[in-house]
Amino acid sequence: MKYYIVDAFTDRPFGGNPAGVVLIGEAMFPANGLMTQVAAELRYSETSFVRCVSPTEYHLCYFTPKGEVDLCGHATVATFSLLHKLGLAAGRCLCHTLAGDLVVEAGERVLMQMAAPHIVETIDDISPIYRALDIDGYRPELPVQVAYAGLNDIMIPVSDVVTLNALQPDMEAVASITKEHNTCSFHVFAITDDGHTAHVRDFAPLYGIPEESATGTANAALTHYLATNGVIPKQGNFCFIQGETMGRPSLIATRITLDGTIYVGGTAYLLASGDLFMD
Repeated sequence: MKYYIVDAFTDRPFGGNPAGVVLIGEAMFPANGLMTQVAAELRYSETSFVRCVSPTEYHLCYFTPKGEVDLCGHATVATFSLLHKLGLAAGRCLCHTLAGDLVVEAGERVLMQMAAPHIVETIDDISPIYRALDIDGYRPELPVQVAYAGLNDIMIPVSDVVTLNALQPDMEAVASITKEHNTCSFHVFAITDDGHTAHVRDFAPLYGIPEESATGTANAALTHYLATNGVIPKQGNFCFIQGETMGRPSLIATRITLDGTIYVGGTAYLLASGDLFMD
């Protein structure tokens, strides 16, 4: 199997969010245990395993170093950017995932349809969440909600970018709360008027990811959350910046269409490639 390292949501090396991409051709997927081992060996937050059904149809599986997840936005952007660079995919493609069948536009800029978004839960007892972020007594104007766009993530507003950048979460507490609410991450954001829809940070220690520099699914969920709560229009184009405190600034573009479908997109940079040898 051939593997690649691709930085998603950036156009330069060592920016954005790196993902592993493993191409298996037309063969069937290896056993889940083996794919988990490969993901752990590559050591990125997510690695996608890509099976080619046809030049316009692909089946993707996503693995963290601890196991399989239903969907990963940045790994999908990385995958279809790579497929385009290799001359294997261009234009409208169908992508089969555990989160459903998604439409992806493969090109220099990848745009992927997300799973049908919705608000899963409004969390009334928010004190433990803000204590886990080392913020005591804060009562946000916006609700703390679990939003879904392929994965469940907790949407957590903070007052400003300075507060956001200064966060030092209690990772054990974050993992416990995300598990309690059947979610993947704390997706913490601050609304700004600097040309970005919001600055965001994402913490997913339950899945072995203390912090992630770009999260497509979570920002799609945030887009739906902000539209639902009247912060942004229910149709249009938006842009989120993430990974600043990690030294890997990432620009994640989202779009809401008239029917409420959300797309996430961006560019990606092919950094490295190699071969996996297994008996």
